[in-house]
Amino acid sequence: MKFSKIVEKLGDSGSCNSFCFDKENDPEITGVTPVDEATTGTLSYIEGAKFASMVSKTSASALILPADETLQAQAQERSIVWIATPEPRLLFAKAIALFYKPWRPTPEIHPTAVIHPTAKIGQQVYVGAHVVIQQGVEIGDDVCIHPNVVIYPDAKIGDRTTLHANCTIHERTRIGADCTIHSGAVIGSEGFGFVPSSTGWVKMEQSGCTVLEDHVEVGCNSAIDRPAVGETRIGRHTIIDNLVQIGHGCQVGTRCAIAGQVGIAGGVKVGNGVILAGQVGIANQVKIGDRAIASAKTGIHNDIAPGEIVSGSPSLPHKQYLKVSAILARLPEMYQTLKQLQRQINNGNG
Repeated sequence: MKFSKIVEKLGDSGSCNSFCFDKENDPEITGVTPVDEATTGTLSYIEGAKFASMVSKTSASALILPADETLQAQAQERSIVWIATPEPRLLFAKAIALFYKPWRPTPEIHPTAVIHPTAKIGQQVYVGAHVVIQQGVEIGDDVCIHPNVVIYPDAKIGDRTTLHANCTIHERTRIGADCTIHSGAVIGSEGFGFVPSSTGWVKMEQSGCTVLEDHVEVGCNSAIDRPAVGETRIGRHTIIDNLVQIGHGCQVGTRCAIAGQVGIAGGVKVGNGVILAGQVGIANQVKIGDRAIASAKTGIHNDIAPGEIVSGSPSLPHKQYLKVSAILARLPEMYQTLKQLQRQINNGNG
C-alpha cells in the first residue's frame, strides 16, 4: 500500500495534523513494526521526544510522529516520509488495522457441537468443534464461538460477540453485543460465598447472575463471579486483562481498564473511567470513585475519591506515597544516624 493511501485512510479518522511525502517519495508500505525493529518498507511510530534518537537509527520507510517540528525535520533529512498527530500511538493502532484483520471463521455449526434443542441460535453464527450449548441459551446474530466453549443453561450472548476457545459461560449470565471473551476465562462462576457456623463453613448458594454490558473485553484465564443474590455487572467498553479476579456482587463502571492479576473482592463498586494497574488488590465493599487510578501493586482497603491517584499498600495518595518511598530508601542511613546520636547522648550522661 502506498504511503499516500495510508495517509488518506488515516486522515479519514480525523487524527492527522500534517504529513510529508511527494510523488518522488511515496514508498510502498508492506507492514507495521516497532521502531527499533523496522526494515525498509515498514511503518512505525515515535511516541515523543523521549524516543527522538530512534529517528536517526530506524530503518523504517515511514513514521507516525508527534506534533514536534524537530522530529519532523530529522525524519525529513533522512528522506523518511511521515505523518504527524497529537496521539502517535493511537494513530499507529489504527494503522495496524489497515494491515491486519483478526481471523474469523466462516459461519457454520460443527458436527461435533452439542446444542440443546431449546437453545436459540441467531443468523450467521459460527459454532466450533466440541462446543456445548445447554438448554434455554440465546445466541445473537454474527456470534463466533470457538472450539470447546461451554455455555450453561439460560445464558444470553449478544450480537457479534466472540467467545474464544475453552472459555466457560455459566448459568444465567448475560453478555452484551460486541464483547470478546478470551480463552480460559470463566464468566458467571459461583462467588466465594461461605458462612461460618459452629460446625464449619456453610455454603451460600450463588443464585444471582453476572452481566457484561456491550463492548466488554475479558482476558485469558480471568474469572468474574456471580453473587448469592442480585448481580455482578461490568459496564460497557470496560477492558479486563488476563488473570483478573472480580468477586461476587461487584459493580464495575463504564470505560474502565483493569490490568493483569488484579484481584477485586466481593461487593466492590468501581466508578466510570477507573484504571487499575497490575496486581492491585481491593478489599470487600470498597468504593472507587470515577476516574481514580491505582498504580501497580496498590492495596486498597478504604474508599477512594473520584479522580484520586493512589499507590502503595495500604494505599496512599500518590504524592504522599512518593515522599514515603523517598524516606524509606534512606532508613538505613537514618538508623545509623540515630544510633550515633544515642551513643553521644549516653556518653554525655556518663
